[in-house]
Order: sequence, then C-alpha cells, then structure tokens
Amino acid sequence: MTSQSSCSWLKTYLCSSIGKKQLMAITGLGLSGFTIGHLTGNFLLFAGPEAFNTYGYKLTSNPLIYIAEMGLIVMFLMHLSVALKLTMENNAARPQKYYMRVKTGRGAGFASSTMIYTGLIIFAFVITHLLHFKFGAYYEIEHSGVVMRDLYRLVMESYQSPLAVAWYIICMLALGVHLSHGIHSLFQSLGINHPKYTPIITKIAYILSSFVTVGFSSIPLWAYFQGVK
Repeated sequence: MTSQSSCSWLKTYLCSSIGKKQLMAITGLGLSGFTIGHLTGNFLLFAGPEAFNTYGYKLTSNPLIYIAEMGLIVMFLMHLSVALKLTMENNAARPQKYYMRVKTGRGAGFASSTMIYTGLIIFAFVITHLLHFKFGAYYEIEHSGVVMRDLYRLVMESYQSPLAVAWYIICMLALGVHLSHGIHSLFQSLGINHPKYTPIITKIAYILSSFVTVGFSSIPLWAYFQGVK
C-alpha cells in the first residue's frame, strides 16, 4: 500500500461518521483520564500549602510539561471540533423544524441530549480557568531553599467570592453530566458493547462522574469556608 493510498484511506475514515465518533471517543478517553489525574493532584490542597505548592512546582518545572500541555490542547480542540461537526451533521439530517423525542431507554436522557451544551460550558470554564491560574496573580514562596509559585494562596484567594464558587460548581455539575454519558458512550463508539459488560460500564461512568463533580466542587467550598489565612 502506497503512502498516497494510506492517506486517502485515513482521510476517508476520519471524514466518515464512524471515524469521527471513534476519534471523539479516543480524545474523550484521554481527557477523562487527565481530569481524574488532575483532581487527585488537587486534593493535595487539603494537605496544606507546603504539599500543594511542592506538587505544583514539580509539575510545572518539568520540561515535559510543555509537551503534555500541547497534547492536551490538541486533544481538547479535536474533541470539541469533532463534536460540533457531528452535531451540525445530525441537525442537517433533520430538515423538519419540529420533531418528537422518543425515549427508548438508551441515550435518550438528559445527559445525552445536552452533551453539546455541557461541552460548551466546560470549554468556557477551561478558558477562564487557564487565564486565571496560569496567567493570573503570581505570588512567590520559598521552601527548602527553592523559590516557587504560591499556588495555594492563589487558590484560597480566588474562592472567597460566592459568585466564583457558584460558577465553579455549576461548571463541575456540567462536567459531571457530560462525563456520565460520555464515558458510557465512548466504549460503544469503540465497539465495546456487550449485554453483560455495558451495564457495568454505565455504573462505572456514573460513579466516576459523581466522584469528579463532588471532588472538584469540594475544593472551592473548602477554600471559601477556610478563608484566607
């Protein structure tokens, strides 16, 4: 097989509905893994400034962080663009303005019907979150002879506003709803669909999405009630 025919096959695959869904599933799986990993790291905030700032310093001082960040950006943009493309294609396939939603018991619930909206809320959150924490106020602190950014202070100060806490929790609820259906459907898109295992995957999706929602939401609430010391 020549390189030209290989490219032609790849282009045809990625332009197909199945190809787009599987690409969205793969990028969604990667982003879900990052989200859970990011949450477990953020739990160090409860251990105090020393543990959280050291974690942040080790993470950001690693030269590989730039490669990881670029990979995450590419995955996120691919996931979003493919989702928007599929949504537009699905809408174009329904020329009628009004239609009736029929609940079949599969994928016809609130989470599946609002995926594009929760996805856009998550997108807005990621942009504002990055601008605030990556390019926001820069406090320095010295620990064990190493000067590092005081991320602990930044987090604690950021969530002293009830509006900031409310916005964060709303976004985490949207993330949880998105993951509850997304984790379940990505396995179906990858062809992993079996009467014996699908119910287990669905339960795992609900457990993980609940863990992510409650876990992330606990951080601004804890910071708010702790106050800035």
